Amino acid sequence: MNGAESLVHTLLENGVDTVFANPGTSEMHFVAALDRIAGMHCVLCLDESVVTGAADAYWRITGKPAATLLHCGPGLANGLSNLHNARRARSGIVNIVGDQASYHRPLDAPLTADVESWARPVSGFVRRAASAATVGADAAAAIEAARTHPGVIATLILPADTAWEEGGVVATAAAPAPAPTASSLAVETAARILRSGEPALLLIGGANEREAALLTAWRVTQHTGAKFLAERSPARMERGRGRVPVERIPYPIDQGLEAFAGIKHLILANADEPVSFFAYPGKPGRLYPPDCNVHVLSRPDQDGPAALAALAAALGAPEIAPPAPAPLPPAATGAVTPEGFAQCLAAAMPEDAIIIDEAISFGRGFFPKTRDAAPHDWMLLTGGAIGAGMPMAVGAATAAPQRRVISLQADGSAMYSLAALWTQARERLNVTTIILANRKYAILLGELAGVGANPGPTALNMMNLSNPNLDWCQLAGGMGVAAAQATTLDELSQLLTASVARPGPFLIELLI
Repeated sequence: MNGAESLVHTLLENGVDTVFANPGTSEMHFVAALDRIAGMHCVLCLDESVVTGAADAYWRITGKPAATLLHCGPGLANGLSNLHNARRARSGIVNIVGDQASYHRPLDAPLTADVESWARPVSGFVRRAASAATVGADAAAAIEAARTHPGVIATLILPADTAWEEGGVVATAAAPAPAPTASSLAVETAARILRSGEPALLLIGGANEREAALLTAWRVTQHTGAKFLAERSPARMERGRGRVPVERIPYPIDQGLEAFAGIKHLILANADEPVSFFAYPGKPGRLYPPDCNVHVLSRPDQDGPAALAALAAALGAPEIAPPAPAPLPPAATGAVTPEGFAQCLAAAMPEDAIIIDEAISFGRGFFPKTRDAAPHDWMLLTGGAIGAGMPMAVGAATAAPQRRVISLQADGSAMYSLAALWTQARERLNVTTIILANRKYAILLGELAGVGANPGPTALNMMNLSNPNLDWCQLAGGMGVAAAQATTLDELSQLLTASVARPGPFLIELLI
């Protein structure tokens, strides 16, 4: 057994059965091993940002790591932006980075790079395999790291000679350890503060944004009168009819400050301290008031739902049903507006849909109009590195092929990872992509004002995507994805309803 074969066997025997791959010469023995060893679902991606974004979403849906296959340091570098997003989402991923043979590396061939240094900022585990005999154990260690609660990016660097040499040994990873529990003191402190009646806000993140934990948080805040918010960009929130609705921290700095105004106690439940996305002249970076006390109920690495349950018990918060859903209005008609778009989406969304939201500025108002849609998951851009939406749709649809994925995608950021459409077509993934084509970087027009810049013709031209216009129907069709254009909400509704009822990928270019 060579090192590559021991790697594939180790992955499979430890539950890693999906690999998103963009292989090169250094990884050929891994690729060849896939012909001899059954059981691995290998998804070919034409760009490494698609590879890493897909692996991120795969974890968010399944809670188990996929592997990536990346070619040398530059291949890893091409995937770093979506690994940054995955680290912010606390996703578990096993990165396999092929590299120069160990004896060839000192020759400084063109693709030789400091892979470890590029991997460390986004990885909680980095290791270079020393020989074929260690590859299996190294892979098992990477899997153990990736499955550490709440999820870790583990990068295993595989020199080509460790893959082709004989002497590979299959290894078994240790079972994942349970999530650490929050301290009883943290629970008692939060309960005391909430009983005090002083203005308080419970900020939730991570696993606390799933259905059962949301209901517990709702019980706590309804019982005590505290405010209730979710982090700005949830990795995965379970929403829809019959579930607790919760608003997120607003993106615009002034709205973010207003959301925390008057709060004397901020209680963090698997969430980080809320800060503005960027620095703005004359405005604070922390969103909560200077006289607000911050208390940690549970850290992101702890069992958040258990901490919320303990808090509810300490408070004697009674069982409570989620708020009754409002009647779902019919799809909107007429000219395209953000509110009308959200209403059409809510009307057409099938049960158990997965929404991938990279709508950016156009999508900020979607939450209120979709709160009573059919039950669904909503996933956002956690790290702010744009270009994640369509790759995440690949990963989510691979993880849950029986569910419809609806990808809400700004046109400018869609160009970062256009190749994801090819993988969607190749894999026949059930993805509806809606390109929100305003033909400009609308978010940056707002940021110009936010930072106090005074734009002229040159600056404004840098925000303009209409010279030439992007033709998304032709771009999608050239990669085997059926596509159509909509200019009104009526046309959008017809196309969206038809797309979620058909198998395979479909793209709607919505002119806004």
